[in-house]
Amino acid sequence: MSLTLAQQIDAAFAAEQAQPVTARTRDQIPRSYDAISDDWLTAVLCAGVPGAEVVGHRLGPPDDGTNNRRRIFLTYNAAGDAADLPPSVFCKATFGLANRQMLGHSGGVLCEVTFHNMARPLLDIEAPRALLANYDPVSFASIVVFEDFGEAATFCSEDTRVDLDFARSQLDILAKLHGRFHHAPELAGGLAVLPDWYHRFHNLAKFHLEKSCTAGVDAAEKLLPAELFARRQAIWPATLRSLEAIRDLPLTLCHGDVHLKNWYQRSDGRIGLGDWGVTHRGHWSRDLAYTLTTALSIADRRAWEGELIAYYLDRLASEGGPRISPEDAMLPYRQSLLSAFAFWTLTLKPDPAFPDMQPPATARTFIERIGQAVADHDALDAA
Repeated sequence: MSLTLAQQIDAAFAAEQAQPVTARTRDQIPRSYDAISDDWLTAVLCAGVPGAEVVGHRLGPPDDGTNNRRRIFLTYNAAGDAADLPPSVFCKATFGLANRQMLGHSGGVLCEVTFHNMARPLLDIEAPRALLANYDPVSFASIVVFEDFGEAATFCSEDTRVDLDFARSQLDILAKLHGRFHHAPELAGGLAVLPDWYHRFHNLAKFHLEKSCTAGVDAAEKLLPAELFARRQAIWPATLRSLEAIRDLPLTLCHGDVHLKNWYQRSDGRIGLGDWGVTHRGHWSRDLAYTLTTALSIADRRAWEGELIAYYLDRLASEGGPRISPEDAMLPYRQSLLSAFAFWTLTLKPDPAFPDMQPPATARTFIERIGQAVADHDALDAA
């Protein structure tokens, strides 16, 4: 009898723990941060610099959530120092069993690695560039190594005040992403391995999603409009209907998890977008609805939403995407609110099988904002 995916991941993880291996060559995927060697770092960072070597490294403090994140501080030999190689790197990995189960079932490991290896080089946007992105399709161990922004960039939080100029900069990035891959041949080529949004969501739904989302809605009563909470039993069925409704709309490449904390600002003022683990082939409306409803306060969204949707649609057309009227955009926009809402009710009350993902204060802020948009736009009846 063949193993289920969960059993496959469990078995691979157990075998790794029984016989740990130190990673020394670029093609090896470390199974923990302690399994990273100077040889492996040399292979990743110094390949283009003759004679350069990493001769020492130090791990920064752990930062575990959906991924296992950590900085690595590097010491080079004289050739490496002379080449001005990065003094530190930032890594995202799936070393924990819960991380592999969640991101293996949802496709997150495949999606992020594919984005950085195949799509990021084609995009003229501010987004992190990976020095290495690799994963094991059996164990779902993975690692992505980035140059470390350090103090050169500041990531947003739920407390970040987003003004109109900042919001327009966010939409400029979305328009470039969606316009570049509208009817792009790569979607039927190398990027065809990425799931579409319908399957991306349903793959995650196999892993305790409905239970967690339902519990999150129940726990969020005080954050939600009374009329929405009164219909809480209708939220999950409406979410599934919304996925069906947008399933056959034209596809582009989407980020998929564009909440405010994944946006950053460089020291020179440029706005950027990180964390591409939910990249998928999908309709632009999810990224648009998810961005505006998490970035903006409720009052600002209500005041600026129409203007910003029109701005995005104009930019999308100028970047090679379709020309769509604001009136025609509103139905998929309303429908896309529900799966964004699910991502945060999930986070407020995650099933024990999930890794820790976001602080409760973040989840509460975004649930309140998206929940009000769901009510404002009558999204439960949009599909």
